[in-house]
Amino acid sequence: MNTSNLRMVVVGNNKLADTINMLYSNLSLVEIEKIDVEEIHKRNIFANVIFETENVDLRKKKEILQKIEQSTTNDALILTSILGVTATEAASWLKNSSRVVGFAFFANIVKGDLIEIAPALQTKSFYLERAKQCFLKVTEKIEVVEDEVGLVFPRILAMIINEAVFALMEKTATIEDIDIAMKKGTNYPYGPFEWADDIGLDDVYAVLAGLKRSLGEERYRPASLLKKMVLAKWIGKGSERGFYFNREKKEIMT
Repeated sequence: MNTSNLRMVVVGNNKLADTINMLYSNLSLVEIEKIDVEEIHKRNIFANVIFETENVDLRKKKEILQKIEQSTTNDALILTSILGVTATEAASWLKNSSRVVGFAFFANIVKGDLIEIAPALQTKSFYLERAKQCFLKVTEKIEVVEDEVGLVFPRILAMIINEAVFALMEKTATIEDIDIAMKKGTNYPYGPFEWADDIGLDDVYAVLAGLKRSLGEERYRPASLLKKMVLAKWIGKGSERGFYFNREKKEIMT
């Protein structure tokens, strides 16, 4: 390995991990490797930057972060997805919490899209600056925001999708009609169900469940249909089952 290169490791068995790996692949002076969660229990991690991507299972996320800390050098930057938890809480699980920075974006992100990051209360400014430089390699649009579950865009979009699912459950309109109404009424590029399938229903659910857990307000409660689909692993494009897939299940998907 060329010591002048930036060495990155992505930990995760999900679509977000695949996306991050793809974003940084083939960049000059960057070496990136994606490893499965199971591998961190069997090896040391030699990297300057580690991405941690678990969103739904917070107990598993805690275990992964603690294993990353045990397996890497003390000065490596840990970037953790905070769709379902704050950076401050994630950092509190580690002995060296000062090197943790949170990020929040969905797995459908492409190069050049806005990336939101948030330091934990424990984060040293040195590591926040390193996080900025890391993400500047794939976008010029970075926003540093306050540390809250889901940050800004993921939080608001997840709530729009959740309300659309409630409307569907109440038989207010069909999936297609809700999407058409939202695209025409708001000029959004996608309807909420199209967006949900593209993003991944599991990550949408992670944001909502994290907000409900963190803030305790009823308005963040995930719709029961959304929760059932995540439990069934009907999470959109990644599973080939979602709101616009497997439409023979009329009792759920109309």
